[in-house]
Amino acid sequence: MGAGTEPDGSSRSDEEWERFLSESVAGAGDAPKEPSARARDVAKRLRAEPGREPEGWRTYTPARPKRRKGWYIAGFIASLVLLVVALAPGPIVGLFAGTDSSPVEAETSRPTEAPPAEAALRPTADEPFRGSPAADWASEAAGITVPEAAAVGWMSAAEVEQALSRSRNFLVASGLDRKVLRGERPETAIALINPHQKDVQDLLDTAFRTPGEGSDPLLLFSRFQPSQARLVGDVVKTRGRLSYREGKRGALQVTADVTYVYPVAPADSGGDDEIMRTIVRRELVLSWDDPDKVITEPGTFSVVSYKYDMTKGGCGAPTGYLTPPFGSGHRADLAGTELDPYDRSTPVGRDESAGDECGRATRS
Repeated sequence: MGAGTEPDGSSRSDEEWERFLSESVAGAGDAPKEPSARARDVAKRLRAEPGREPEGWRTYTPARPKRRKGWYIAGFIASLVLLVVALAPGPIVGLFAGTDSSPVEAETSRPTEAPPAEAALRPTADEPFRGSPAADWASEAAGITVPEAAAVGWMSAAEVEQALSRSRNFLVASGLDRKVLRGERPETAIALINPHQKDVQDLLDTAFRTPGEGSDPLLLFSRFQPSQARLVGDVVKTRGRLSYREGKRGALQVTADVTYVYPVAPADSGGDDEIMRTIVRRELVLSWDDPDKVITEPGTFSVVSYKYDMTKGGCGAPTGYLTPPFGSGHRADLAGTELDPYDRSTPVGRDESAGDECGRATRS
C-alpha cells in the first residue's frame, strides 16, 4: 500500500509524502494552519445566525465612539469668547457690569459736536454720574490730555515737557485737590503762579479776603462751602486737554481747556434725594517766560487769561464758593442763559467781566 491516498483514490509516492511531512514540521510559509478551538467555536456560532456574514476571528473592529457635536460647538464658542475678552476687555467687562457703553478716547483737539444725549436718569450715591456723558469720561487727572513735547522758543523739548507737567499739576491742585474743594486756600496751586505778576497776586489777595466781581476765587479755583455742600463718591470726572505754542518774547504759551464734573449733595443729607452735578469748564492761558526777558521765578508761570462756564454752581453775588442750588435755590438756577455743559465744541464763553449771569444747564 502506498504512503498516502488522494481524495480521488490515487496514491502519493513515498517521496511526496515524505516531503509533505518535513514541510509541515518545519512550518513552511504556505502550509495550512489549524485554527484554535475558540476560533472554531466562534465561527460555528456565527454560521448559526441567519443573515449574518461570519467575521474572521482576528478581524474584530471596535465600535467608533459617537461624536459629541454639542460639546464641540460649545467649546468652539467658549474659545471665541475668550479671544474677544483678551482683545477688548473693557467693553465686555462693562457689558457684564451693567453698562452699555465704553470709555471715550482721550481728547486731543476741540470736538466738532456735543456728545449724544443720554437717557434721563437720576444720579445716585452709588452711581453719581448716571445718565450723564461724564459716566464715560476719565477720572481726575487722567481726563486731561497732555500733548507730546517739542522745543519751543527758549525751551528745549525736555523743558517743555516739564512745563506741561507742571501746568497739569496746577489744574489738579486748583480743581481736584480735596482740601481745596472743601473750601481751603489753594496754596499748592498758588505757589505755581509767578509771584512777580502783581495784578494776579493782587487779585488773589482780594479774592480770598473779600470776593466780588472780578475778584472771585472761582475764576481759577473750584471750592465748595463745607456747611452747604459735600462731594458724593470718591471721583471727579474730567475731560480736556493742554495745547501749546510760542508766545511773546519766545515764551512757551500753554492753553488749558478742561471741564470738571462734581457730583454733590447737601452737606447735611445722606440719601439720594438731592444729588446733582455742578459742572465747571475753564480755559486758562499760561505763559512760561524766559527769565532773561521777564522777571519770574523758576518753575512758575504767568497767567495770561482766564475764562469759565458754570452750571448748577450758584447765581448772584460771588461768595468765593460754588453753591449748588439745592431745594428752593433750584428756581434761581432756572433763570440763566441755556448752556449744554457737556458741549466742548464751542469756545468757553464766560470771563471775569461776566457779572452775575450764570448758565442754565440743558442737561446735567
